[in-house]
Amino acid sequence: MQPAVVLLSGGLDSATVFALARAEGFRCHALSVRYGQRHSAELDAAARVAAQLGAAAHKVIDVDLRAIGGSALTDDAIAVPSTGPTTAIPSTYVPARNTILLALALGYAEVIDARDIFYGANAVDFSGYPDCRPAFVAAFQQLANVATKAGVEGHGIRVHAPIIEWTKAEIIQRGMALGVDFSTTVSCYQATPEGRACGVCDSCRIRRSGFEAAGVADPTRYVQRTENREKTDS
Repeated sequence: MQPAVVLLSGGLDSATVFALARAEGFRCHALSVRYGQRHSAELDAAARVAAQLGAAAHKVIDVDLRAIGGSALTDDAIAVPSTGPTTAIPSTYVPARNTILLALALGYAEVIDARDIFYGANAVDFSGYPDCRPAFVAAFQQLANVATKAGVEGHGIRVHAPIIEWTKAEIIQRGMALGVDFSTTVSCYQATPEGRACGVCDSCRIRRSGFEAAGVADPTRYVQRTENREKTDS
């Protein structure tokens, strides 16, 4: 089994990507990043997913993106939007986050002699983030192969974004087929310390719509579920 590094946020998408990498025969090393996000519930969820899906290791790295700010996820003065999708890149976009996370995964991959990196970019049911697009994935892979010892020695680094063109319903269906327990995942931008979802942020909306489209009962634990659903549907 060849080693691979899988960026594991604790959300629905990254859990499915981890299961996909494992199904392809990789020995998966999970990497999560505490970057100053609003809550740590997603990191607790990442630990649960890593344990459930049999990670070879689970490493958590600290990076202080709050020092930069500029996002509703790293600056408490910026409100998390709850008005639904817009044509503009939303305030929940974290400047350079995926570039930084993939750079950390790249370093980890070199250390464990892995040639494959997986992450859960999605360009269909996503929130308009520029670092979740195929062009970004291709550009980072090109960078990886000119910026690393492995790359210049001809071994090659591959950046996998296997769900980038999948709908949320397809991601959920495939994850369930691979044994992912989505009740252990946390996708909400402003979850409680116990991991309960707000039900009104963009991530909650997309997640709930995905379960509905997949014809699967939503296992998400919500705060004041009925009230939040009424707000979202209004």
